[in-house]
Amino acid sequence: MSPTSHAPRTSDGTPGARPGVTLVHTREALDQLVDQARATRHHATAPGAPAPRVAVVMTMGALHDGHATLVRTARERVGRDGFVVVTVFVNPLQFGAGEDLDRYPRTLDADVRVAAEAGADVVFAPSVDEVYPGGEPHVRVSAGPMGQRLEGASRPGHFDGMLTVVAKLLHLTRPDVAFFGQKDAQQLALIRRMVHDLAFRVEIVGVSTVREPDGLALSSRNRYLSSQERRTALALSAALFAARDRLAAQQALRARAATLPASPSRAEALSKLGESRAAADAHAVAQVAQHGPGGGADAVRAAARAVLDEAADAEPPLVLDYLALVDPADFTEVPDDHTGDAVLLVAAKVGTTRLIDNLPLTFGAPA
Repeated sequence: MSPTSHAPRTSDGTPGARPGVTLVHTREALDQLVDQARATRHHATAPGAPAPRVAVVMTMGALHDGHATLVRTARERVGRDGFVVVTVFVNPLQFGAGEDLDRYPRTLDADVRVAAEAGADVVFAPSVDEVYPGGEPHVRVSAGPMGQRLEGASRPGHFDGMLTVVAKLLHLTRPDVAFFGQKDAQQLALIRRMVHDLAFRVEIVGVSTVREPDGLALSSRNRYLSSQERRTALALSAALFAARDRLAAQQALRARAATLPASPSRAEALSKLGESRAAADAHAVAQVAQHGPGGGADAVRAAARAVLDEAADAEPPLVLDYLALVDPADFTEVPDDHTGDAVLLVAAKVGTTRLIDNLPLTFGAPA
């Protein structure tokens, strides 16, 4: 049952939308396909070879190239003999009061085409009743303290709903490996935490954010932006890139500083090195000199905030929800002298559209 070896079928047996993928709507139909894939493909492999792996990519539909990248990555990871499931389900538990559940785009026919072209074997598109028979579940997964910060503070209950449906879909799809986008960094971190804490037998793989040519992170919500709003929205990625550039300048400056003799005028000497951004601020340069391999997190935050502050005066304006530079282990803010990995996150509204973005960073002197 390779991606091109069977005709598309819906769960009731009628022809589906595109060759190479099967569309199902019920857990019974999905169970049958997953069981058949494991048995058939294992029988076709060489004696003693491991059973083919099952991969899942979970989506809420309105698939774009970011989702397609996840599917392609899944296909590459499990190989031709593996089995790739794409779920399409708009989860009502993730939407709070006043959020865009009804407005969220439903484009199943197009989603099936995108999934097929990217290498999926099956699209599982259940109804709300299929996922939550009898209504909303009484028992849910709690995201804990990390789920109450940042996105969790802005959208109370969002991460509880997200983890509940991810847990349920992991049980229904029974994958060996699941793929999620880095764009939703806090979501990815919480899924990894849940899988670890609750002993799920699945590998979680994060896939780098896919961006449009102008730098805007791909999102199903980008379609809501007018041309003027899109220009303002570019400040999100521009702020992240400005912070990355400031950090790179500081790292380069520290490397240069290490070659200078220690003296009372060391900060003044550093300011004459001509490094862009960092050398323009004598105080920041002095801080770099004093802190050595650590330090600089505050300057990185400031570089991002300067871009966002400018966008707040644009027309239409960018309305900032949060800018945070956090430890990826628990999503708490890092101190100025932080070393090691961090994630810079931003969330803002442009018009009526709320967007998020992030960028992983590493603090510390280069090797």
